[in-house]
Amino acid sequence: MFSRREALRSVSAGFGYLAFAGLSSAAAAKEASVNPLAPKAPHFPARAKRVIFLCMQGGPSHVDTFDYKPQLVADHGKRGRYGGQLLKSPFEFRQRGESGLWISDLFPEVARHADQMTLIRSMQCDQPVHPGAMTQMHTGTAQFIRPSLGAWTLYGLGTENDSLPGSVSLSPQSGTARNYGSSFLPAIYAGTKVGGPSARFASRGMTGASSQSVPDIKNPKLSKTAQRRQLDFIQTLNEQKLEHDLVNPGVEGVIESYELAFRMQDVMPDLMDTSGESESTLAMYGVDGGPTDSFGKQCLLARRFAEAGVRFIEVTHGNWDQHVRLSTDHKTRAEECDKPIAGLLQDLSDRGLLEDTLVIWGGEFGRTPAAQGTDGRNHNNKGYTTWMAGGGVKGGFSYGATDEHGYEAVENPCHIHDWHATILHLLGLDHERLTYQYAGRDFRLTDVHGTVAKDILA
Repeated sequence: MFSRREALRSVSAGFGYLAFAGLSSAAAAKEASVNPLAPKAPHFPARAKRVIFLCMQGGPSHVDTFDYKPQLVADHGKRGRYGGQLLKSPFEFRQRGESGLWISDLFPEVARHADQMTLIRSMQCDQPVHPGAMTQMHTGTAQFIRPSLGAWTLYGLGTENDSLPGSVSLSPQSGTARNYGSSFLPAIYAGTKVGGPSARFASRGMTGASSQSVPDIKNPKLSKTAQRRQLDFIQTLNEQKLEHDLVNPGVEGVIESYELAFRMQDVMPDLMDTSGESESTLAMYGVDGGPTDSFGKQCLLARRFAEAGVRFIEVTHGNWDQHVRLSTDHKTRAEECDKPIAGLLQDLSDRGLLEDTLVIWGGEFGRTPAAQGTDGRNHNNKGYTTWMAGGGVKGGFSYGATDEHGYEAVENPCHIHDWHATILHLLGLDHERLTYQYAGRDFRLTDVHGTVAKDILA
C-alpha cells in the first residue's frame, strides 16, 4: 500500500508536495517537469504569447466611440425602436489611417493606431446589468462562480517567469475578485491583485502607498536566510496537514503561494520601480501629474509586466456608466485613458512586443441609441464594440455590424463565448480542448458554445 508521501510523488495532483520538495535544489530539478506553472506547449502555433486586457468598467457607448452611425445623426430626435428619442452622438467621427476606420474624436490618440486595430462592432452578451455582464465578460457565465479568462490562460499555457504571478489585475474594482480568480481550477492559477480602485502608483520608485500594492510575507526583522528557515518550518506544517487530509487544494494553494511570494520579494520591487524609465517614455504614457497620470502609470506597468513574462495582465478603468451627463463625463473618461492606451500601443510596437502581445479593449456592454433623459444612455447588451490590436489580428479591420441606429448586432454577431474562443485561439489554445474536470464533468471557459471569429485573424 502506498503512503501519502509516495502517492504525492507519483501523481500530478500532488502539487503541494512538489512545491515543498522544491525547497531543495535537487528535488526542484527532479520535479521541474511537473511544475503546474511551467510553460506549456499550446495546442497549435500561437499568434500571441500574452494578453493585456484594458477593461473599461461601466459600459462605454459604442455609438459615441467606435461605431459610427450616420443614420442616428439623421434621425436625431425621432422616436426610437423601443421608445424614447434617438440621440445623435455629441462627438464627431472621422476616418482614420490608411484603412479609413471611423473613430470618434473621443479617442484622437488611439485613432492614430487605427491601422493596427480590429474593431469588433457586433458584440453581444446575455446580461443588461453591470455585475452580471462584467462577470460574464471575465468568466463566460453570470450565473455561477467560474474560472476567469486569465486563470484559463495560465492553466493552458503556464508562465514564463516563475518569480512573478502568471496573471495580474491592476487596480481592480472592489468586490470583483471572481473576475481574476481561479474558482475550481487550482489556486495557483488565480490572478494577483496589484493595487485597488484608487491606487496611485509611484513613477519614481516604490514609495508611499504603492510599496504596499502587493501583499507579501516579508518580515523586516528577519534576514532572508532566517526568513527562509521560518518558511521551511511553516511549509513542514503545511505538508503535515496534507499528509493528514490526503486531499486539500486550499493547503496546496497556500504552499504554492508562499513559495511564489518568497521569490517575488526579489523581483517585484524592481519591476514596479519605474524610476529608470526615460522622460520621453513617461510623456508617451501621459505620466505627467495630469488627468492621464494614474491610468498612464498602470499602462506602463502593464508593459513592464508583459516584458517580464507575465502571461495575462488586466488594467481597469472607469466609470463609463453615463445615464446622465454623457457629453461631459464620457469626454472626461476618454481624456483619462486615450493617451495612455496610445502610448502602450506605441511602446509595445517600438519594443517589438506588439506582434505577439494581444491588446484587447472593451467594457461589459454598450449603450442605447435612444436617450435616457436629455444627455444620457441606458445599457445595451445586444450590440456593442470591443477592439483588439497586435497578437495576430488584422490591422485596420472592422468585423461585424449593428443595425443603422446601433441597437443590436445584425452582421456576424460575436457573443462573449465567441470572443473568448477567439482570444484563446490567438494564444494557440483550442477552446473545446481546454477543459478541466470538476464535479463529475469537463468544464471549459466557453461552456458548450463559442465559434472563433476567423475573419479577424491576420
